[in-house]
Amino acid sequence: TGVFSGQGSDEVAAEFSNLLASPVQMAFWHAVFIGFSVYIVSQGVQKGIERAVKLLMPALFVLLLLLVGYAAIAGDFGGAIDFLFKADFSKIDANVVLSAVGQAFFSVSVAMGLMISYGSYLDKEINITRAAIIIASVDTLVALLAGLAIFPLVFANGLDAAEGPGLLFVTLPIAFGQMPAGALFGTAFFVLILVSAVTSSIAIMEPIVAWADEHKGMKRSLATRLVGAAAWIVGLATVFSFNLWGDVHPLGAFESFKEKTIFDLLDYLATNIMLPLGGLLIAIFAGWIMSRESTMDELGLPQGPVFQTWRFLVRFVCPIAVAAILLANII
Repeated sequence: TGVFSGQGSDEVAAEFSNLLASPVQMAFWHAVFIGFSVYIVSQGVQKGIERAVKLLMPALFVLLLLLVGYAAIAGDFGGAIDFLFKADFSKIDANVVLSAVGQAFFSVSVAMGLMISYGSYLDKEINITRAAIIIASVDTLVALLAGLAIFPLVFANGLDAAEGPGLLFVTLPIAFGQMPAGALFGTAFFVLILVSAVTSSIAIMEPIVAWADEHKGMKRSLATRLVGAAAWIVGLATVFSFNLWGDVHPLGAFESFKEKTIFDLLDYLATNIMLPLGGLLIAIFAGWIMSRESTMDELGLPQGPVFQTWRFLVRFVCPIAVAAILLANII
C-alpha cells in the first residue's frame, strides 16, 4: 500500500513491532494462513499442492535474483561477503553445531513426516539419490542468494545482522521503500514468501491427513478441517508469545531457557531436538533394519563403492555424529 515508501529503519521496525504487539491482528492472519493451507490440502496432492507450487516457486526465485542485483548496487555488498563467508572457527561449539544441524534438517525437511508422505507419491522412475542431491544443492543456493539479498542492505542501513525474522520484515521493506516500483516488487515478493510458507504448512499437514484418510477411513475434507483446527488452536500459543504471553517463560527455572517464550521453546524443541532425533532414528532404520536389497532398489544404486559408502555413512557416521551432538547439547 506504499506505507514503507521512503521510510527508514526506525519507522519500519515500529510497524513490525506494532503488528507483533496486536494479538487480534496476529490471530486473524494466523487463521487466514491456516485456512489457506486447509483449502489446498483438501484439494489433494496434484490439484492442490502441486498446482500451487509449480509456477509460484520459480517466480520467487526470479524475484530473489532481482533483489540480489539491487542489493549489490544499493547495499554494502563487500561487508555482506565478509559476514557470510569469512569464518571464525573459535565461535563453533556443540550448541552451534546442533543449531546448524537443526537448521539444515528443517530447511530440506529431513526427518519430517512429509518425507514419508511425499516419498510415497513419487513415481518409481524417479532417482531418489539424484533428486536428493539436486534438492539440497538448490536449497543451499537459495539460502546463499537470500543472504546476498538481505545482508548488504542490513549493513548499508546500520541494522543488526542477528535480528532474526526482523531481517526479512524490517530490512527488505526499507529496500522496497527506496527502489523504483518498490510497492509492486515488495508486494509480489512478500506474497511469494507467503506462498513459500504455505508450501511448508501444507507439507507438514499432509502426512496427518493422509494417515487419517488411508488408515482411519476418514474423508480427506473432514480430516483436513480437523487437523487445521488443531493447528490453529496450538498456533495461538505462538501468536500470544509475541504479545499477551510475552512475559511467560514456562521453563524459566532453567538457566538455558529462562528467557524463552512458548514460541521459542517450540522452535527449539522442533528444530534442535525433534528433527535431529528423528534423523537419527531414520538413519538407524535405513542402515540397520531395511534389507540391503530393498535399500538398493529404493535408491536406484547398484552394488558398488557408491552404495557401500552410503551404507557406511548411514550405519555408523550419521548416527554417531548426530547422537554426539545431541548429548553434548543436553549435558
